[in-house]
Amino acid sequence: MEICRRIQGFIEADGHAVTIRELTPNTDIDLSPFDRVVIGASIRYGKNKPEVKRFIDAQQTALEQKSAALFSVNAVARKPEKLTPETNPYVKKFLASISWKPATIGIFGGKIDYPIYGFVDRTMIRFIMWMTKGPTDPTGTFEFTDWKAVERFAGELTAKAPAPDGTSQQ
Repeated sequence: MEICRRIQGFIEADGHAVTIRELTPNTDIDLSPFDRVVIGASIRYGKNKPEVKRFIDAQQTALEQKSAALFSVNAVARKPEKLTPETNPYVKKFLASISWKPATIGIFGGKIDYPIYGFVDRTMIRFIMWMTKGPTDPTGTFEFTDWKAVERFAGELTAKAPAPDGTSQQ
């Protein structure tokens, strides 16, 4: 949610209104009032929440009409060579599972905050990090988010959006 809030701040600073909604199993959002839609999805145990795919499948036509964007947050993206849709295995797999092709895609490393996880989650994440040569200190918090990349992504979104007065910004 921190990345969503940061993107919101950048876009609002550019004069646009932003609404953040969480996707749940019962989420039903009418996209017609929105000029642009950005879907953010984090990876947990190698997968997006099923609500993300369900929402995209249900809203594909509206997403295509709005030139919508997608961003993924996953710890694999802490590695510079895993920051593109072609090289990030989670994004690559997810894009192959949906018909919609987002106009803009962002990939961010996110954060691992071991102290907030329960025993099972902390143990599983530590094991995954050990396998991928990441940090495993169970008392540590590790920030992998490249905030400049988040800002660039938000800038791409505002550059492609209509100006707040309805005129073109390009």
